[in-house]
Amino acid sequence: MKISTKSRYGLRAMVDLAVYAEVEQLSLNTIAGRQEVSVNYLEQIFSSLRKAGLVKSVKGAQGGYILADHPDRISVGMVLRVLEGDLSVAQEQISPGVQPESDLRVFLDRMVWQRVNESINKTVDAISLEDLANEYRGKNENISGMYYI
Repeated sequence: MKISTKSRYGLRAMVDLAVYAEVEQLSLNTIAGRQEVSVNYLEQIFSSLRKAGLVKSVKGAQGGYILADHPDRISVGMVLRVLEGDLSVAQEQISPGVQPESDLRVFLDRMVWQRVNESINKTVDAISLEDLANEYRGKNENISGMYYI
């Protein structure tokens, strides 16, 4: 399985929001500039993320985007599924009438592909945007836009 550019850019943009949009919304121009991604491409990505309820748009001159929920409640898996769809590596197409106990496709599906798929889902669902944002901040102490009182 290969994750598309759309998903990779989308995840980068979501982590960018988790890191920098703690105080105010961010424009797509700001995110695009920081992440070196086309604004037009981000508009398509954010349209999907907004429809899925992962981001909110703020209208007006100072408008932009914010996360729709706290970053600890948004997993990498949620973002990837919105942008990528099903994260399965492989799924055997079993014909009707096949005897499952004697068919090698069914056996391999159960013993290999389902386990790989479960492992991928478990991993991406266990990582939150908050986890990534905190780790990124820890490695980049000079990040601006963070305000402490």
